[in-house]
Amino acid sequence: MVLLIILVLTLVFVAGASTYRLVMLRRGGTAALLRVLPARGGHGWRHGLIRYEEDRLVFFKLTSLKLGPDSTVHRQGLEIVERRAPQGDEFDIMSEGIVVVAVSDPHAGFELALDRGSMAAFLSWVESRPSDRARRKGGAR
Repeated sequence: MVLLIILVLTLVFVAGASTYRLVMLRRGGTAALLRVLPARGGHGWRHGLIRYEEDRLVFFKLTSLKLGPDSTVHRQGLEIVERRAPQGDEFDIMSEGIVVVAVSDPHAGFELALDRGSMAAFLSWVESRPSDRARRKGGAR
């Protein structure tokens, strides 16, 4: 009987986490592929959704039950390292018109694969961040 109760509670928790995750994904965002660097070849790409927040970009994997974002890219200190087209076996999961951009922030390195419109939005978000000088000046008040 105890085992049955534990099983039912586990199933209820998994169903609740799945429902919460579905609601989080349905709130909107931009479809993207992301992988944490370093990675080799076409391995490590994860399908998901990105959302832009004031000071960070959050990534939600489609196949995760985690209640929060799976990866976070911090806006301050973000550096675009490389911009390229998909290569080799990446074409198996990416369609025509996808652009891959390698970025690094003070905490980690990532690659994002976005369509051209989404890439324009990402670059606009990066370029519109406040400068370090403006952030220091605003924090001194």
